[in-house]
Amino acid sequence: MISSAISTWPSIDLRSLDELWFQVAGTVCNLTCEHCFISCNPQNHSFEFLSYEEVENALQESVQYGVREYYFTGGEPFLNRDLRRMLKRTLEFGPATILTNGTVLKPEWLEELHAAEQSTPYSLEFRVSIDGPSPEINDPVRGEGTFAKAILGVTLLCEAGFLPIITMTQTWDDSESLRILGKFRSVLKEHGCNRPRLKILPRLKIGAEETRTEGYQDTERITHEMMRDFDRDQLLCHHSRVVTSRGIYVCPILIESPDAQMGETLNESLESFVMQHGACYTCYQYGAICSNTSLRPHEPQAK
Repeated sequence: MISSAISTWPSIDLRSLDELWFQVAGTVCNLTCEHCFISCNPQNHSFEFLSYEEVENALQESVQYGVREYYFTGGEPFLNRDLRRMLKRTLEFGPATILTNGTVLKPEWLEELHAAEQSTPYSLEFRVSIDGPSPEINDPVRGEGTFAKAILGVTLLCEAGFLPIITMTQTWDDSESLRILGKFRSVLKEHGCNRPRLKILPRLKIGAEETRTEGYQDTERITHEMMRDFDRDQLLCHHSRVVTSRGIYVCPILIESPDAQMGETLNESLESFVMQHGACYTCYQYGAICSNTSLRPHEPQAK
């Protein structure tokens, strides 16, 4: 029996399993970012590394569902020593994207992965998190010295033949966005990235970010009215699932929410999901937060 509290919020079905995510480093990261929505850090083992065998099993299971694209996230994915082997295997199934902070990359790793990409028909994308075009903007939230290390990582990626996507969590006023984007393009070109690709991300007010600034208000929720005539493909939960060390979750943002655990296998995770979280509201507003696509903010309809 569905409780009246849960029925207040709309559900979303899984249209098709187009993207499969791997929380490959769990919640373990070499950084302790003050705005991390799942509070990753070197000591956070609430989710552990995935093994090569776990990724292999999920890849095999994904074939029957027609998965078209694979994403690797964490924590910091490159802390998992099996990551390169996992990525090379994944490229036999489809295109892959790694979400990394860029601070631990090694030239020999990137050369190995570039050679693997060149030997398959599928692409290997890197998304590097750098939260501004200078240490003054980036380092207060990501840690002292992280800007320099991440920019070096971008340089190594470009030298290896990759074209990284730089993602920035917006910690500045909207009026500053055009200036910051322009500055960042110039900085990236100075470091060998001649075709800068930039994606601004909204703040997710959960995890460490809730402590740094504020959490979601009760009014920041998706309603049934808001979903009328809304393009559900803008929401990751409509066409994706994430593999973790603790089972399959609805999306990589909500892994710390018990109700977001959808089952132990992909087959068990195909049920609809109740969108009762504040983070769901942010996804509704901006769309495609986690994928490589960039979208304009969507204004909620009047209630």
